[in-house]
Amino acid sequence: MHSRPVQNENKPLQDNETRSFRSQLGPILFLTAIFFLNFIARIVLAPLMPSIEADLGLDHAEAGSLFLLISIGYFVSLLCSGFLSSRITHRRAITLSAMAVGASLLGISFCSSLWAMRTALLLLGLSAGLYFPSAIATLTSLIKTRHWGKALAIHELAPNLSFVAAPLVSEALMLWFSWRGVLVLLGCGSLVVGIAFARLGRGGEFPGQSPSFGASRTLFSLPDFWITIVLFSLGISGTLGIYTMLPLYLVSGHGIDRHWANTLVALSRISGLVMVFLAGWATDHFGPKRTLSGVFLLSGLMTVLLGAASGSWVVIIVFLQPLVATCFFPPGLTVLSSIGPSSTRNVAVSLTVPVAFILGAGTIPMGIGLMGDAGFFSMGIIMVGLLILLGSVLSICLRIQPDGT
Repeated sequence: MHSRPVQNENKPLQDNETRSFRSQLGPILFLTAIFFLNFIARIVLAPLMPSIEADLGLDHAEAGSLFLLISIGYFVSLLCSGFLSSRITHRRAITLSAMAVGASLLGISFCSSLWAMRTALLLLGLSAGLYFPSAIATLTSLIKTRHWGKALAIHELAPNLSFVAAPLVSEALMLWFSWRGVLVLLGCGSLVVGIAFARLGRGGEFPGQSPSFGASRTLFSLPDFWITIVLFSLGISGTLGIYTMLPLYLVSGHGIDRHWANTLVALSRISGLVMVFLAGWATDHFGPKRTLSGVFLLSGLMTVLLGAASGSWVVIIVFLQPLVATCFFPPGLTVLSSIGPSSTRNVAVSLTVPVAFILGAGTIPMGIGLMGDAGFFSMGIIMVGLLILLGSVLSICLRIQPDGT
């Protein structure tokens, strides 16, 4: 007799929470669209790189160094993003980032020398880095903690869709334009989305917290903070680090035609559009620690096999490696959003992600390029896979229990 009233009392609460989450899908998808252009701006050089190498006369190490410069700019911008968002609000920081990314892409399209491109790519990284801390703070403020896994999974559609779209869009547009024309079109798109968010966007109408000594000291005293930095470095190595050099690896290391290589890379990332939701579901149901451990174990093994495989096996592993590597971000971001008090959430992001990106998306591609110039392209990939395997053990060492999981 008492069970029926309990169900009637709980059902409205559950329905309200579901409606609350659904009511925020619009703002979440708007942020996802901005993140898509932000992310594709930083990775589109990968499918364009064979053409850029030929146009500017670059070797593999110089090509890899271009991604390092983007990461350096991203590193500096993420570290300083808290100072900006604390003064102009997260909403305006997101708008500024989108418009600055568009302007940077337009600038890169006019570069005719290596040093000019290096400067422009540094500015691109600086522009792109303003987005992420403010976006995560905005997104997590819109919904309840128990729905973070699902919301972050939707937001993570952006990089996964970018991985698919960048090679396909590049190859399609290069039927009519040069690599410079591809950057012009993407730059214009980012400018339009930035203006639209300034006029129509929702959320983020509050200032961030600048990375003060007190907030930083709180995070620095937590072992989980340092473990998370390493985990993000490894997670980004398995996704962006491998992706940025994969077209060159397939073309130079295995003699695959550039058009076919970019097509393979694009098709292999389609699975991420589904797997990111599976990762969000696993994060909410099994907890981020166990999810992360499994992701790193499988991702590391697949990356090792990517470097060791030959012949038709390479094509198979190209599809299997991102199948698990792209699952990192929902549990990883859940862990990152749970470190320290909520008031320091954007500070945790602005301190963790820059270090991880400069290592995983900058140093790793450059290291792979150096190995490639020395004739050990495959060994460079294998070494990255061995490093990623370490994340499986480190994930278990996390002590935080986000939302009771």
